[in-house]
Amino acid sequence: MDANIDSHLIDDKPHDECGVVGVFKKESKAAQIAAFALYALQHRGQESAGIASSDGESLYIQTGMGLVSNVFTPESLSGLLGEMAVGHTRYSTTGSSRLINAQPFWVTGANGDLALAHNGNLINAVELRDNLENNWDTSFSSSTDSEVLAYTLANAPGKNWEERMSHCMRNLKGAFSVVVQTKDALLAFKDPLGIRPLCLGKLDEGWMVASESAAIDLVGGEFIRELKAGETVIIDDHGVHSFIWPGRDDREALCVFELIYFSRPDSILAGSRIYLQRRSMGARLAREYPVEADLVIGIPDSATAAAMGYSEESGIPYSDGLIRNRYVGRTFIEPDQKTREADVKIKFNTLPEMIKGKRLVVVDDSIVRATTTPLVIDMLRRAGAKEIHMRVCAPPIRWPCHFGVDMATRKELVAANHSEESICELIGADSLGYLSIKGLLEVNADKGEGFCHACFSGDYPIPIQLELDKMTLEDRKPRGGHF
Repeated sequence: MDANIDSHLIDDKPHDECGVVGVFKKESKAAQIAAFALYALQHRGQESAGIASSDGESLYIQTGMGLVSNVFTPESLSGLLGEMAVGHTRYSTTGSSRLINAQPFWVTGANGDLALAHNGNLINAVELRDNLENNWDTSFSSSTDSEVLAYTLANAPGKNWEERMSHCMRNLKGAFSVVVQTKDALLAFKDPLGIRPLCLGKLDEGWMVASESAAIDLVGGEFIRELKAGETVIIDDHGVHSFIWPGRDDREALCVFELIYFSRPDSILAGSRIYLQRRSMGARLAREYPVEADLVIGIPDSATAAAMGYSEESGIPYSDGLIRNRYVGRTFIEPDQKTREADVKIKFNTLPEMIKGKRLVVVDDSIVRATTTPLVIDMLRRAGAKEIHMRVCAPPIRWPCHFGVDMATRKELVAANHSEESICELIGADSLGYLSIKGLLEVNADKGEGFCHACFSGDYPIPIQLELDKMTLEDRKPRGGHF
């Protein structure tokens, strides 16, 4: 079995593809700044990490498997020269978890050398790759859509980046928040629907871009703003220049799961702090699914803010009931029942003194396959909980994502194949309530953003070929070689 699939059955959460960062700062070691920023984005991907830098004459690159701390040391960073750098931390949604698929990608084309880091998913990657192989004699070294994107940009026609980006915006289909480094400029751009996040920050005598504002905070920068849908920002010796692709329409489709789960609670997205948005979702959930109970607890750490919002709105006291071991990362073990139970016990432990004899409201951010939720509920019952009322701060997930989130196929999604009543019975709860799509969108209606909620509604913002396989490009061997 594929290790990623195994771990999903145990760690039953959606997984984002990656985090990206770009740094342009004179008289600095930009790679070191990028490395620190990647620590703030580690939650977005733990499979591999990489940084490419430029000193104005040459590009330098280092990638490796594992966490940022495993890949980079002071010695290795010293070889990444220059005042400009782009960095990436990866979770795979297209292509397997192997070193050849680690980013950034360094490619050469008609527009020279560039290094690219990508968050998202291209739904027309096969078509684009066929064109590059047949018309540009391009040879690919990986099985990712990100390398396809890199070569598309490296060979895009046009006399300047505005014309080249116009070509890319017309031809790239799907989700892409991207940072690109040439020898003398840093580029950052978002797809015309703005599906994945990307923001701009100011450093002393420099600039940076990152998937989340928390990365800017970590290195002492000042958050300036989020990039707009279809916008390109160019940073070079002349400062910051930006433009929006004129061919985009007025639609926006920011991934609403960024608000529910992916982004850090201390990041700013859709104009406000994620933590406050999650508290508001929890409060709305309390209005939609009230219940008589003694205590509200959250599944740590992603549901803590929502649980506090539920408590505040309902008047039911909040307490810790589960303690999370924060030093346990993703586990890669076979997904049989005993090892799933062991994995849950490694990650969580109960506080019996707080929950014994209590009627609990247990708030979680999502239920995907319902493989771990029953184990958590059983753990709480063993600790003495009298009743367990499960409340989920996301609507039922009934459709797969094709825009940079790896959650499950439709046949694996429990809400696509079971009623809420049967899910309640399956997980062993006394009652179950999901936040409605209407409630989710109304809570965030003042953010001035349109949202992609296709995983709940099946209403995809871009027509897609259903059940795209993340290994599609893995099966297409390069001409004359092997991945």
